[in-house]
Amino acid sequence: MNRVSAVRPLLAPIVLIIVVALIGDTTSVATQQYFILALVSVTMVIGLYVFIGNSGVISFGQISFVAIGAYAAGELTIPTGPKHFVLPTLWSFIQNHSVGNVPSLAIAAGVGAVYALLVGLPLMRLSGLSAGIATFAILQITYNVLTYWDKIAPQSGQTLSLVPTSTGLTQAAVGAGVAAAGAFVYQSTRRGRLLRASREDRSAALGIGVSIYRERLVAFTLSGAICGLAGGLLVHQIGSVTPSQVYLEETFLTLAMLVVGGVGSLWGATVGAVLISLLDSYLAQAENGLHLGFFKLTLPAGAADGILGVLMVVMLIIRPRGLTGGREWDLSVPRFLRRRREPEAEVPAVEPPRQETAIR
Repeated sequence: MNRVSAVRPLLAPIVLIIVVALIGDTTSVATQQYFILALVSVTMVIGLYVFIGNSGVISFGQISFVAIGAYAAGELTIPTGPKHFVLPTLWSFIQNHSVGNVPSLAIAAGVGAVYALLVGLPLMRLSGLSAGIATFAILQITYNVLTYWDKIAPQSGQTLSLVPTSTGLTQAAVGAGVAAAGAFVYQSTRRGRLLRASREDRSAALGIGVSIYRERLVAFTLSGAICGLAGGLLVHQIGSVTPSQVYLEETFLTLAMLVVGGVGSLWGATVGAVLISLLDSYLAQAENGLHLGFFKLTLPAGAADGILGVLMVVMLIIRPRGLTGGREWDLSVPRFLRRRREPEAEVPAVEPPRQETAIR
């Protein structure tokens, strides 16, 4: 019974992921892409939550792991024949090898984890503003490498195309579910609890012997793996990728999802990713003209980003901990139902005390 109770906070994110997939399955083929993107965004934001939510350290560099995962999965699934013509400058071991969809996602997660580990070795000693600036520098470095280093990416930041499109609703939902399960298992372990303890009181954590550097590095590496998986799902959804697609706009969009949903919980990360991703998709469509019943809604160019920015500012003012308050949603049986289901204990009859007649 205790094990079932311990897993209950994971049920709410999983149920929401399944509901999004089922609703998306009832829509048109074009609209399904919005729901697939929402599920891919869930994986991304969970990757951010694993580090930012548990450590309390803001990071602008997690999307760089998404970028690395996207390029790794994309390049390794392009058939070797066309690859020699469209990507002639790649390293030979990339040009001469091609893998399937599922292995490419595993490779994307592995590459993201290794890259996060290497980057985190020096960076996890930083805190506060220094950590934020350093992670932003990593994002900038990754963008420049993918733009100009033709040994691992197309020349001059050109589009990586010809990637097989295989991310549908089922695969996106499974990927988001795996990310949610991994994040939940981590936060339930001793290492996850130690990292959250350092978030709440750094001095007290140091006083009891917690190695904050080590705990942050573990979370940063796991975050890199989940973000790399998200990059693989993303590139297999759209069939192409450019460095600008996984750069500043995606960084601030995913941070907005995490802030609006609630930085401090897995449930908040899932809710924020679904809501903001779907809202952003429909706002972007409204910039080109969106038919709503009897009238057509047309927003000026750039309005979607402005509306999301205002929404994040308003959320920070009126509800700093996000829509979920930074708490998990325990899908347990309500208390009043538990009382009805519990069998009433039989009260043993108590015989009244006997009165003895005094003998005189």
